[in-house]
Parts: sequence; C-alpha cells; structure tokens
Amino acid sequence: MTGRPVKRCLVINPNTTAAVTDLVLAACRRAQPDVQWDGTTARFGAAYIASEAAYARASHAALDAFEAAHDGQDAVLLACFGDPGLMGLRELSPVPVVGLAQSSFQAAARHGRFAVVTGGHAWAPMLARFARAHELDRGLTGIHTIDWTGAQIAADPDGARDALVAAARLGVRDGAQCILLGGAALAGLAPSLQPQLPVPVLDNVVLAAQAVADLLENAA
Repeated sequence: MTGRPVKRCLVINPNTTAAVTDLVLAACRRAQPDVQWDGTTARFGAAYIASEAAYARASHAALDAFEAAHDGQDAVLLACFGDPGLMGLRELSPVPVVGLAQSSFQAAARHGRFAVVTGGHAWAPMLARFARAHELDRGLTGIHTIDWTGAQIAADPDGARDALVAAARLGVRDGAQCILLGGAALAGLAPSLQPQLPVPVLDNVVLAAQAVADLLENAA
C-alpha cells in the first residue's frame, strides 16, 4: 500500500474482556501490518461468550460498540467466532463488515474438507446452526470442542494444547484436510499445534485479517 493512505479497520470484540481485544489486535497487526487496526471492547455483556444468552447479548453489544467507536475506519472486523450481530452490523455500517467465523469458514473451505476445533461445549450446536444459516457447512466434517472455555485457553494456552490436539485428531480421523482453530482467544496457537498434526492448522484470526486486507486492497 506504499504511496496510498493507510487503510483502517475497526476490530469489535463483543465480549467485555479487553485482553481478548488486545490478543486479536496483536494477531491482526502481525498478519497484516499494512492495515491500521483499531480495537474496541463491548461496554456490556459477558466476559466471554459461551452460551446462547451471552451470544444474544453480544449481538446488542456489538452494535453498541460500533456506534460508540466507528470513526471513519474503512472496514469492520467482528472478532467473535460466531459473529453475533453480523447482519445488524452490516445493515448499520457504511463500510464493509467482515465476520470472524464467516470469513474463516470460507477460507478453510478453500483448503478442502475441514473441521473446526474450539473451546466450550456450548459452541458446537451454536456454530453448527451458524454454518447452516450462512451456507458454510459444505465441506465441514465436524465441530470439535474441548472442556476449556475460550477464557481459560487464553489464560493458559500451554495447558490447553493437549486437549486441542486431541480434538483436532478427531477431525483428521473424520476426513478433514485441514483444521480451523476457532475463537478469538485461540489466536496465535496454530503454529504450536501444527507439528503434532498431519494436516494444515489454520488460525481464524489470521484468515479474517487476510479477508479484511483483500477487501481493502480491492476497494483501493
């Protein structure tokens, strides 16, 4: 983007944990340093989204965060693997909105059959419903969750590693040609899991950051 104005993306974390916002911002900045990544954290709702009720509140919190923080950015990234409030944000926003789940599901599917690995058992039916609703389930072999929630994984990623690898191996057993690590709190973990798995391990935040960068580049 040399010689052109720097494009900006507002990253909305629809939970109230600022450390998760910082984690996503750091991952986006590493992956796409030519984009200016601005972050905002939900002003109300759950510390981490791990239930239907928390997901519903997060949809409202995402819209509130956008209205409070959007300041001329060229794009928006909704940084929750489940995209609460995605369609409402797209209706409200004058600039494109990229969903963490939607964009990374689409990118993973380009690698072939894929399995999702994430934290928190409540997410399995929620993500399955999301995938069906957005027609993202073609090529999805399964959604494999571990006992650890996203918040617990973020607090102790080394401790969660064995459980994540075991879940990923279930996906490989079922025919997945790649593993999609889902969840903002799992940003940056793919390289540490990759040596223990025979298929590519994909980071949902890296994929979403690429989707934002491609969108901004095409709009330039």
